[in-house]
Parts: sequence; structure tokens; C-alpha cells
Amino acid sequence: MVCIGLRDDTVSFLIGGEAGQGIMRSGFLLGRALMRGGLHIFGANDYPSLIRGGHNFYILRASETEVHSQGDGVDLLIALDDETVRLHIHEVYGGGAVIYDEESRLKPEDLRGGVRACPTPLTGVVEEMGGPRVVRNTVALGVALSLVGFDLEPMRGVIRDAFRGRERIIEMNLRAVERGYEYAEDNFEALEVRVEPSRSPKARIMVTGNEAVALGAIGAGCRFYAAYPMTPATPILHYLAAHDEEAGMVVLQAESEIAAINMVVGAAYAGVRAMTATSGGGFCLMTEALGLAAMTETPLVLVLNQRPGPSTGMATYTSQGDLLFTLHASQGEFPRVVVAPGDVDECFYLTMEAFNLAERYQVPVIILADKYLAESHKSTSPFDPSRVAVDRGDLLTEWPGEEEYRRYRLTESGISPRILPGVGGATMLANTNEHDEYGYATTEPEMVKAMMDKRFRKLEALRGEIEGLNPVRVYGEEEAEVSIVGWGSTKGPALEALKLLRRGGIEARFIQPVYLEPFPRGAMERLLSGDEPKLLVEMNKTAQLGSLIGLHIGYVFKHRLLRYDGRPVNPGEIYEAVKEVLG
Repeated sequence: MVCIGLRDDTVSFLIGGEAGQGIMRSGFLLGRALMRGGLHIFGANDYPSLIRGGHNFYILRASETEVHSQGDGVDLLIALDDETVRLHIHEVYGGGAVIYDEESRLKPEDLRGGVRACPTPLTGVVEEMGGPRVVRNTVALGVALSLVGFDLEPMRGVIRDAFRGRERIIEMNLRAVERGYEYAEDNFEALEVRVEPSRSPKARIMVTGNEAVALGAIGAGCRFYAAYPMTPATPILHYLAAHDEEAGMVVLQAESEIAAINMVVGAAYAGVRAMTATSGGGFCLMTEALGLAAMTETPLVLVLNQRPGPSTGMATYTSQGDLLFTLHASQGEFPRVVVAPGDVDECFYLTMEAFNLAERYQVPVIILADKYLAESHKSTSPFDPSRVAVDRGDLLTEWPGEEEYRRYRLTESGISPRILPGVGGATMLANTNEHDEYGYATTEPEMVKAMMDKRFRKLEALRGEIEGLNPVRVYGEEEAEVSIVGWGSTKGPALEALKLLRRGGIEARFIQPVYLEPFPRGAMERLLSGDEPKLLVEMNKTAQLGSLIGLHIGYVFKHRLLRYDGRPVNPGEIYEAVKEVLG
């Protein structure tokens, strides 16, 4: 593997070990400490579907400027077992270092030239303190902070907050991180790459895509959430369940994905903003009820966090293989919205917009993400819910009684007046069969056609509104030598690749369609009309965004970078692909 330098102002860590060794927790604590010290951070995890054993690792990058993804190598490898060194030593930059337990069986030949060994008595320190073995991680974090010259005080604060109320554990971890820091100062030379805490750090939060979606739902006024656990969507359920009383929300773990979506449709029918989330296999089970929401014109927000398939695939890895399935899921034809956020900020604000669109147009809205975006940590400015005003659409809370209420009244816009069940003077009838304006089942040809046309008339206004929501976002140089096109979580690696290309004297831009249905045809036609070569970047085998673009505007990509091994694309891969495209 070639390590391409994203190192001008960054420091990167990889913490590895077995499941159960606290790998993800350690990465989270280190990331939060660096963020509190004023740095931007990005952290991504990698783990198999095992409770114990198997190799786990967490990659963390920190910088004085915004960080969008992992890099292609690391400065510090924190190895909590020998396998971590064997698997990742090739990723350590020249001049980097490996922190490992001095009781390890590692030999000098297990490392490589240009990489420094930092054997540390991780186990010895913990045994001397009388602590559990997992505290070795904290000792290693102290060593890492010392090697990059980062002050220990932010980490002390993070430890106090993480274990608040458990004074003995706080004291033990404080001693452990201090012992590691002191040991490194006494025994190792600091790395050339160094970072220092800011004297006036800005207020930032560190969230995953899942947490950002959950916060967006709360900000949008969602009051009912039902889901069945399925990686990588389960953390949304966990987060909302932990904050249900604070948010004034009912949160239920249903007995199945089918039950979950039906509960959400029922809650939305009753007038409550409601949401569910799942992954590919669960979404398969939900598709019939997706059609139920469409036929009854009940607002629905559904989060689909993709992972590799088919079948169970790889439950804990990432993919973008469900795009075309999402666009056509469920029987029959009906309008829907599919939106694909690319980072945590978009996860928050697009979730808020999703609820508005669902209620304003009385359609299902699907938020399409993936494991990489859903579970990776990123620092960002605190979210501002006031940026997206809550709009519940044509929702009536009273009925004048001048005429009989028609739930599916034929209107020029296609949007019928929606009323809360139980409002005096109005009977609200919903029917999953094709129906007339009042909701009674019908097979009469003229009415069937009129109802289908009514539902699809919503698209005209919907397309216009989405045009105002910046449906295709462009980053980089306006006069570009090459355009990179991608969607969803490819955004982060693409933005980091732009930095590499700029450093190499190549002017490039990244084109990111955010709303995929209704498809922003006009914007994509304009952006793809130039003569510069275009590189399509996706995490699937069949170039599904490319197929969608070809379907709508006839453009065919000559250059494609497709990764479908369950891992996210790296910035260096995009850089190398662009160099190849340009010859």
C-alpha cells in the first residue's frame, strides 16, 4: 500500500485490538480530547460481527483545519495485541511510531524501516495500580498524547465526564493516562508531527451520522419512533431511547421491521411526526408498508443505513448498493423522496427537511446513508434547528363543516387536505385499496386514473421546492481540470482528495447530488455539460448513481472508481484515479 501524504497539518492514529478490549471507546475518548483542545477530528471504526474476538480498529485524524475522512496512512499505531501490528504496520508513515505492550511477543522484524518502536509497560502499569486489564488502553492514550506533544489537560476533562459519578474509575484512569504520558516523556523522543491545544478553542460537538439523524428528528418535532434493531441503524434507536423523556418522544423496539413501519404509519395517520430506521434486510420487509403509506398518502420518514448484501452480507461493513432498490421499492408506482446526506451536518439538516417534505406533500421520504457515515465520528459546530422551520403542510385541526370532508379530494396541486382523526364534523377514512375522494374502495377506471394522476401531480411542486434546497452541491475549483462525481459518504474522502490534488497542482471539483428522487435533472445536466473528464466514485459494483444519471440525462461515465469490499474509499484512491484519468 502506498501512503499518500495527507500530513501537512494533521495527525493520525490507529488503535487496534480484539473486540471487548475497548477499541472504539478509546478512539472516542482520544478524539474528544483532541477536539476539546481545539482540533477538528474524524474517526471511523472497523469491526466484524462478533461479540468477542476478531480484529477491531479505530482510525482517528485530527487537524487545525476541518477533517472530512480517514487518510491513507497513520502517524501512530496503538497496538493492543500483536495482530494489530501485523495487519497495519504497512499503513504507518515513515517517521511514525508503534505503541505496544513491552510484554508482547513482537520482534524488531515485525516492524519496518523508518517506523519507531515504543514498547511500553501497559500491563505492568495496570497491574501495579490494581486495575482491570482494559485500563491498558488509557495508559497507551497517555503515551500517544505525549508523542505528539498534546497537553494532557483536555484528556483529564474527558475522563472525568466519561465516568462521571464513578470516582474510583475516574481516579484510576487519570493515574493511568498520566503514567503513560510520563513514561513516554522519559523514554521516547517526540514525533516530528506535533499538535498543540488552542488557547481559545471553538465550541464543537463530536457526533456520528446516526446521532445527527436522531438529533435532526428531535429538532423536527418527531414524537414517535419505532424500530427493530439492525446494524448499522440500531444506534438511532439507542440514542432516542436514552433521550425519549427529554425529547417528549415515544420510542419503541418493535417485534419486527414489519411491525415497526406499520406502527410509524399508524402514528403518522394519527397526526404525529414519526420515523423508523433499518438496513437492507429490514427494508426488504418494510417495502409493502412503504406502499401502504403511499396509497394512504400518510407522511413517512424512513432511514436506510446501507451495508453489503445480498442476504445478510457483511453486517458491520459499508456499501452503497441499495440506491436503485430504494428508488423502486414496493409494488406499483407512487411519488417519493430519496435524500442522501454526505456528512453529519447534512444528516441533521436534511432529516429536518425530510419531515417537512413528508408532511407537505404527504409522501414517504427515505434518508439513504450507509455504515461508514452512520457510525463515523466527526467534529462540527453545534447544530442550529432554527435554520429549518417546521412546516406541517396542509394539516387541519378543525373542520368548518360546510361540506363533507374528502380525505383524497382531487386538487390541482395533488395535495389533499389532511385532518387529525377525531376532529368534530369530519370523518377521516383511509383505504389501502385504490379509492375515491372520500376513501371508499373503487375500481372504476376514470377514478383510478384520476387518483393516480392526483398523486403524481405533487411532483411538479416537489421538484420546484427541491431545486431551492440546493439538491446538487459542488466543492472545489469552478474552472476544473477534472470533475469527481459521487454521493452520500463518498463526500468526505472526495473532499480530502481535492486537498491532495490541489497540492499536486491539479484543479478539481466534487459534484454531489444530495436529492436523488425527484432527480435534479437540470442541475446535473448543467454540471456535466463541460468538456473536462469526469470520474464517478461509488461504493458498489454496478455504478448505480451512474445508471441513474444515464437514465435521466443520458450521460455515460467513461471513468469510474468503484469499491465494493465493505470498506470506505480512501482519499488516495481517488487521487490516484484522477491522475490516471488525466494521464
